Amino acid sequence: MAAIAVHQFAQCITCHAWSPDHSMVAFCPNNNEVHIYKLFQDKWEKLHVLQKHDQIVSGIDWSARSNRIVTVSHDRNSYVWNQEGSEWVPTLVILRLNRAALCVQWSPKENKFAVGSGAKTVCICYYEQENNWWVSKLIRKKHESSVTSIAWHPNNILLATTSTDGKCRVFSTFIKGVDTKDSKVGPSSDSKFGEQILQLDLSFSWAFGVKWSPSGNTLAYVGHNSMIYFVDDVGPSPLAQTVAFRDLPLRDVLFVSEKMVIGVGFDCNPLVFAADETGIWTFLRFLDERKTSTSGPKYGSQFSEAFGKLYGQSKYGVSNDAVESSRTRGGVHENCINCVVPLREGGFTRTTRFSTSGLDGKIVTWNLESQEDLLNYL
Repeated sequence: MAAIAVHQFAQCITCHAWSPDHSMVAFCPNNNEVHIYKLFQDKWEKLHVLQKHDQIVSGIDWSARSNRIVTVSHDRNSYVWNQEGSEWVPTLVILRLNRAALCVQWSPKENKFAVGSGAKTVCICYYEQENNWWVSKLIRKKHESSVTSIAWHPNNILLATTSTDGKCRVFSTFIKGVDTKDSKVGPSSDSKFGEQILQLDLSFSWAFGVKWSPSGNTLAYVGHNSMIYFVDDVGPSPLAQTVAFRDLPLRDVLFVSEKMVIGVGFDCNPLVFAADETGIWTFLRFLDERKTSTSGPKYGSQFSEAFGKLYGQSKYGVSNDAVESSRTRGGVHENCINCVVPLREGGFTRTTRFSTSGLDGKIVTWNLESQEDLLNYL
């Protein structure tokens, strides 16, 4: 079985992140707090509760090099947390947003981080040594709706975004005095801060979740129409592929290697996509074993089942004419998976372990090395 550890931390989890050595996990239990747990002899114990936000924490990222945590919230604020002794001390980030902050991610060099928001803007935040605070530069007037996801290119300059206007965009985030000119390579070589490198109009619905491949040569993002899009040669003449699948839409994606992508979402079960030797992407299979229904009607559409899932009929065994009383979807997760995080070992570009969290309050760790049919793609 691919799932090697299942932990029920809360009733619902909005996002999670791991410490650099993967010994601690930080997550938001669907409120304005961030809980940090550590594993002691096969038992998770709560070490810290970060309390500074006023509304739901919508994004967390834990930097691998500097051991700093950045959080964003619907209260339009962001904090960078530094560990001083046994305490986590917050530093306010000046975001200048008038709508909720929705997602956050450290850049590869960790000298800046990006925040996507409901204000149709992306904030690129960096540290000003002389003033001892974090400031932000805004990418404005490009997005037509909320920015749902962001992903840094390995070169630390390019940033990909998805939005509920259905588009995926790539921007340059070069900041003079923060970035060096030698990091300007490829499409970003002559671009200034906030310049749009590329706009992809492949999706006709909301776009959720975007990631770069480890090399930065391929970009993948998902739409709310049960489609995933792969883009090669990002630049003036990109090559795009669209893969449609029969199941419920995805919320997030993760490249585990150049040839394999994991998608998570409303199906409560990670989906595996892989590229063949010619570079053609296809849907392979579900990662988790599916539970089979033992009772209840054997019919019903995805639409009606989604409504049953939304209102909890399947969860509590309340039978409906079109909803099976025993869930056929999912396995380990019992509700929508909204976050997938890689568990990379130092120096490796491929990912054999990753974790997922969702609306069922579980954090699940997965291991791909136990899946023999997938080893060729790693």
